[in-house]
Amino acid sequence: MTTTSAQYTLTIRVELLHHPGMLGHVTTAIGAAGGTIGAVDLVEVDGDITLRDISVMASDRNHWSRILEAIDGVEGSRVIDTTDRTFLMHVGGKIEQHNRFPVKTRDDLSMAYTPGVARVCKAIHDDPDKAFQYTIKRNTVAIVSDGTAVLGLGDIGPRAAMPVMEGKAVLLKEFAGVDGFPICLDTTDVEEIIATVRAISPTFGGINLEDISAPRCFEIEDRLRAELDIPVFHDDQHGTAVVVLAALMNAAKLLDKELSDMKALVVGLGAAGVAVTKMLIAGGLTDIIGCDSQGAVHTERADYVDGSMPPIKRWYAETTNPAHLSGGPADVIEGCDLFIGLSGAKVMAPEALKKMADDAIVFAMANPDPEIAPEEAEKYVKIVATGRSDYPNQINNVLCFPGMFRGALDVRASDITEGMKLAAAEAIAAIVKPEELASCYIIPSVFNREVAPAVAEAVAREARASGHAVAGNELGFAQSDSDQLHAS
Repeated sequence: MTTTSAQYTLTIRVELLHHPGMLGHVTTAIGAAGGTIGAVDLVEVDGDITLRDISVMASDRNHWSRILEAIDGVEGSRVIDTTDRTFLMHVGGKIEQHNRFPVKTRDDLSMAYTPGVARVCKAIHDDPDKAFQYTIKRNTVAIVSDGTAVLGLGDIGPRAAMPVMEGKAVLLKEFAGVDGFPICLDTTDVEEIIATVRAISPTFGGINLEDISAPRCFEIEDRLRAELDIPVFHDDQHGTAVVVLAALMNAAKLLDKELSDMKALVVGLGAAGVAVTKMLIAGGLTDIIGCDSQGAVHTERADYVDGSMPPIKRWYAETTNPAHLSGGPADVIEGCDLFIGLSGAKVMAPEALKKMADDAIVFAMANPDPEIAPEEAEKYVKIVATGRSDYPNQINNVLCFPGMFRGALDVRASDITEGMKLAAAEAIAAIVKPEELASCYIIPSVFNREVAPAVAEAVAREARASGHAVAGNELGFAQSDSDQLHAS
């Protein structure tokens, strides 16, 4: 049976003879062609002709042609026009700026702009810290990308990356009230990216690095974290890692396993794979084997011995796989409690899962096609999670990054630490109550509105406890600034 998707929704304008049963004939034809019908709207009735807009989900672009042919094949019906609803959503971009206060009078103008704005400028000049109170800095995050590692599309450049960065801004605002602004850079040079982000940082309260390819992303993040006094968070790494750990905490609880007793295989050692491994270790799971395109990573592998292995992979070899197991994923999976896929479609034969430990767990997160088809994996393991929204247990970064930035901004955190990431993972996991845990429900829905506030609270609490928050500060306001509001 064809699986339809909202991303391939067409609004089809159909001209129908105004006869009884005509709409039923058309909808039957659409169903027979495999389309999923959404809204049906009456546009106009003019004599013997009726115009209707019918929204139909398809499986891909080729499927559209079959659906349109089926409609035209109904006697008395004719397709007049079609609208791709996904592209329609993106027309003119998905975000826009709104003023918080109206400017309708001379008094409004004199306070919002000249001459009154000069007083605020001078206050910030005298105390730069006041920028967090009197400008957008207190609630604004830069979403920075060079377009080199966009979703499953790869290196598509800064212009083509913009729709994704706008989408990130939409999610920050929708789930956490954070204003995100996309900044796509026309350079892939590490030094230029670092210099640019450093130069624009006075405007923002945080930096979300996004879709920058490995290994450059590691150096960029590390150096910016060291140089800036605002949080820098590479979501492809740490957002994924936080949500993976949250899902694993609940899976282990359901299966009555301890993370410290588990063994994991991580396939795909790009930015996400390395960050997930670090997060697993921080969470107590230390028995890990990692596989890249050349197989299992270890200190006896040829590229480690000859020194050609990149630094981050050398760390990986020195930290994991102490038994120096060699071969591809299917060769080293024996006895593993957990398989985590962050690579590509169908890299693991389902039958290989037979070699895993009892009550095994599979997180196959490649999109759109997982490393192992969930239907196949379910034959051999207890719990399956993917990165897709059309299967249970979707591991999606939106469970992390809105709340992460909300919490960091609320207390003006200077950094996002490992402790804050762990706190976020625990908060996400705790949304699923013990009595609700099931093999098909180990992670909350991305639309669960309890998640972002819970993550924000946990992150803020940990920032305060670890000394990474501005003392006495909430929502960008220091007490002295609040007093000044009433003193002038």
